[in-house]
Amino acid sequence: MADRKHRGRTGRSSGGRAAKQAKRSAPVTKGVPYITRKVPVYEILDEEGLSLIENNAETILQEIGVEFRGDPEALQMWKTAGADIDGERVRIPKGLCKKLIQDNAPAEFTQHARNPERNVRIGGKNMVLVPAYGSPFVRDLEKGRRYATLEDFQNFVKLAYSTPYLHHSGGTICEPVDLPVNKRHFDMVYTHMRYSDKPFMGSVTAPERAQDTVDMAKVLFGEEFVQNNTVITSLINANSPLVWDATMIGALKVYALNNQACIVSPFCIAGAMSPVTVAATAAQLYGEALSGMAFAQLVRPGAPVIFGTFSSSMSMQSGAPTFGTPEPQLVLYIVAALARRLGVPFRSGGGLNSGKIADAQAAYEAANTLQHAMLAGVNFMLHTAGWLEGGLSMGYEKFIMDCDQASMISYLLQGYRSERKRSGIGCHSRSRPRKTLFGMRLTHAPILKQRFTVSSVADNNSFEQWEADGSLDTAQRANKIWKKMLNDYEMPPIDPAVDEALLAFIRQRKESFPDANY
Repeated sequence: MADRKHRGRTGRSSGGRAAKQAKRSAPVTKGVPYITRKVPVYEILDEEGLSLIENNAETILQEIGVEFRGDPEALQMWKTAGADIDGERVRIPKGLCKKLIQDNAPAEFTQHARNPERNVRIGGKNMVLVPAYGSPFVRDLEKGRRYATLEDFQNFVKLAYSTPYLHHSGGTICEPVDLPVNKRHFDMVYTHMRYSDKPFMGSVTAPERAQDTVDMAKVLFGEEFVQNNTVITSLINANSPLVWDATMIGALKVYALNNQACIVSPFCIAGAMSPVTVAATAAQLYGEALSGMAFAQLVRPGAPVIFGTFSSSMSMQSGAPTFGTPEPQLVLYIVAALARRLGVPFRSGGGLNSGKIADAQAAYEAANTLQHAMLAGVNFMLHTAGWLEGGLSMGYEKFIMDCDQASMISYLLQGYRSERKRSGIGCHSRSRPRKTLFGMRLTHAPILKQRFTVSSVADNNSFEQWEADGSLDTAQRANKIWKKMLNDYEMPPIDPAVDEALLAFIRQRKESFPDANY
């Protein structure tokens, strides 16, 4: 949510401060639909090291195997492809997964939004920033921690729509527990479609819910368009270690058959779901991801996939996941490099942290993971904004704080722009040693008219100014911002006939089966 402002002459009046505060809290909706990086990625491992991990991963798949549970059709597809099937255990010969992926899966693809100006390009040098995902709880300063509702879900979709620094509407931003489990996906998908015109993610909690998402997309975009274009990206998690369950397999099959993108993402807490060493965890993650992405190509050759990872360390005292620590960042750099070698887009997070509130721990752990994901070359950064409490809570204030960091990422990845007319040498030639440029007429020269990136939530005033403005901390300032954003939100237009068709589809489907809490 940062606002890049030009600092002109100094002004100490309260009116000047009020103007700055108003500008800082104003919602911004215009911006590029995604980031194209102009700075290199950071590599930590050489060819020999990467090749070793690749070989170890394929050894795991060939000798230990991976289970595809509860889906005989999936097992038959693997058998036909040349894998060895033992019950539900699939042992995959070395090289088979890589061949299936490299021969078929696209290196980049476009996810279309209902507003074509919001389309995102996933893969290559592109980065798409996406809200956090999956929290059953929400938190704000006034109401504290509580179960999420549909209103909360709608609020976060509105907030994601209202900032240019998130390029995607996301998926299950929070879980609306006030709705039946077996029907809430209709309301969540509709909210993404109606309250935003950015791209969105689909339901994966059951194959039939994935199919409902596809069918709703056909109403929104048209059936032929959906069959020929990617309009949904969805998160398919492995049940680490080395298991794909029937729910995830079923959802993947629905999306792949319909040419929609799957983020094939192992979920590893090192020390519990993978070994404690960086190399062993990276090998397991890579092997699990290979098996899932290759299976998508068995379902439909050419189906778009994203190599996803989620890796954290854990407290050996409590067993709880930890974030912002060095080991998961090392895993991140390694698997990002492996994804580039494989030739597929890469997903990881994000603003991950264990903080219970929007405090210093939440901020510095999130900043660590955001910065490392940026440097590693993540293409689809899930959990960019809002994550608290190891993913159990979605924080309103934290969402704004993370969007502020996302704005810094957006600017940094533009890289250094060396232009002769902006070289700034004229500034030095007109000034004399030890004379400040601040406040001089020279500050209006083109080089100094470039605006600095300024945080929307940090306070850079003097102590006296900060005190006069109410002595607010970062969370209190963020609280004011999200409330103003919701107050100023305007729903993007939609064809009324399409909207009514969506609502009619939802009514018909909801009435066709009873409510259930499973």
